[in-house]
Amino acid sequence: MQAYEYKVVPAPKKGVKAKGVKGPEARFAHALQLVMNEMGAEGWEYQRTDTLPCEERQGLTGKTTQFRHVLVFRRLLPDDAGAAEDTPLIEDHSADTPAAIPAEDADGAEESAAHDSQADPDTPPEDQRMSSASA
Repeated sequence: MQAYEYKVVPAPKKGVKAKGVKGPEARFAHALQLVMNEMGAEGWEYQRTDTLPCEERQGLTGKTTQFRHVLVFRRLLPDDAGAAEDTPLIEDHSADTPAAIPAEDADGAEESAAHDSQADPDTPPEDQRMSSASA
């Protein structure tokens, strides 16, 4: 599943002068275009514009509601963030199994492993083999 992060920025309140841009509507559109292109260059995809109420203080004790215009952008989260959901609960290690032991070494390896588990850790390996051979 794709995961997104969102960024909300205030919409421009007035237009920006530029060469060849005439009139208040064109200047405002140019200001909006600058914000949207800047966000797009950073990888953000424009989603929508919202007008939301914002309660603000007026004077010492008064409150008033102002409506704010915001631009909503989103972009995909890096793969590392969503990878936790995609990882399996059980890992497959079947490719990690050791290669088969040749038939002549298989019997000796099993016997020495059984004797080594019972051997004294302070005794050198040569002495352990001799004691297991005599036993």
